[in-house]
Amino acid sequence: MTDTQYQYIDGEWTEGESDETMTVRDPAAPDDPVISFPQADRNQARSAVEAADAASDQWAATTPDERDTILYDVADRIEDNLDELAATLTREEGKPISSSRAEVSRAAELFRYIASYARTATGDTVPSSDPETFTYTFREPLGVVALVTPWNFPIATPSWKLATALATGNTVVFKPSSETPMIAKRLVELVEAAGLPDGVLNLVVGSGSTVGDEVTTNERIDGISFTGSTGTGQHIAESVADRGIPVQTEMGGKNPLVVLPDADIEAAADAATAGAFGLTGQACTATSRLIVHEDVAEEVTEAVVDRAESLSVGPGMDDPDMGPAVSADQDETNFEYVDVAADDGATLLTGGGRPTGLDSGYFIEPTVFGDVESEMQIAQEEVFGPVLSVMEVGDFAEAVTVANDVAFGLSASIFTSDMAAARQFTEQVEVGVIKVNGTTTGSQIQMPFGGMKASSSERQKEMGQRAYEFYTHEKVVYRTDP
Repeated sequence: MTDTQYQYIDGEWTEGESDETMTVRDPAAPDDPVISFPQADRNQARSAVEAADAASDQWAATTPDERDTILYDVADRIEDNLDELAATLTREEGKPISSSRAEVSRAAELFRYIASYARTATGDTVPSSDPETFTYTFREPLGVVALVTPWNFPIATPSWKLATALATGNTVVFKPSSETPMIAKRLVELVEAAGLPDGVLNLVVGSGSTVGDEVTTNERIDGISFTGSTGTGQHIAESVADRGIPVQTEMGGKNPLVVLPDADIEAAADAATAGAFGLTGQACTATSRLIVHEDVAEEVTEAVVDRAESLSVGPGMDDPDMGPAVSADQDETNFEYVDVAADDGATLLTGGGRPTGLDSGYFIEPTVFGDVESEMQIAQEEVFGPVLSVMEVGDFAEAVTVANDVAFGLSASIFTSDMAAARQFTEQVEVGVIKVNGTTTGSQIQMPFGGMKASSSERQKEMGQRAYEFYTHEKVVYRTDP
């Protein structure tokens, strides 16, 4: 295998056959490319699907202990290579190296936790109304699943999808983001080394318009799990709707953090800062709207601005508080939203520019806007960068109204000491993940994850104790013995 062989099809590493080249750049130093290699073309993507289809029956017939043995081995291999994997992740995605190490560790934890699905993805026995008939359900794999994953968590997100698909007996075609192919390749190498049979996992790296389109529309594909932008996720769902296959989409967010007058102000400010600027705001659950009661608005805003101005910004390998944006496109988008917010009448409280001495990378200062109204573009659209909007409200009811006044519904948080208000918030806010006195970001692997509205297809959630449901059919049996 050479450095430019990024396609893994039917157990063989090969170079892409497209005329188009993919170039990986370090977001902290983009002038010097890390690596360039030819992308896969449509024919290779089709071959990957065919290989997965050919391996499907044999893999589905493996025993639970055969599958979980491989997944536990993958977890061990990820941990054994933690530092190297983290450096690879930071080099192409840009996040601080400590964050990369945490993500790699989480990937190992995910494989280890999800390995148990091989033995626990069970059906039910149900009492029958006929004493001569035994009624029960059981689950079987979908067959061939396509996994389309994002760049912002480029080993954790593929891990929870891939481990779940394999544990439940599916074969896989894996299409990672074009921004982070190196960590995807390393993950597949570790799965290969753990002894996965040829054809069960196939990796194709290429453009969404060719490789992604083939992987998601090929009639041999029995299910699709996608994480990424709302527009792409909706397009995928629409393009296969007539086939009726299961499609799971986890997409964008415009996540609010609400602060009531009785809140712990310091804790709320810490959470808002971490949620807005951690990972450079490049998380679907990032805090993008800080909705503050007018009685504490000035105090909370000052505390958040002070914290934002104290954050260090720099190359990920230096382990700053905040690294660069992932790409030139995202860098441009960040500054465009700064201009749009100012044009719409928001007040720039801090940030909004390029940090001093960091002209060569995709860096932006942690940015806070005040005087933001709900109808403003900055309050409605996902920036996916470190830009926080402060929105002042007069009471609890207005806070909930503003929190719900967006197309998205992924995560939300409320800071209060009034648990009745907290309960009311959990009932009224239109999101899939709710935190009380916590950040909008972060999740525990034993808990389901997913959103509402334009944030998700709302099909079975990812992670949690029943994440396997998406990757399996449920069959119902009525057995009457002669």
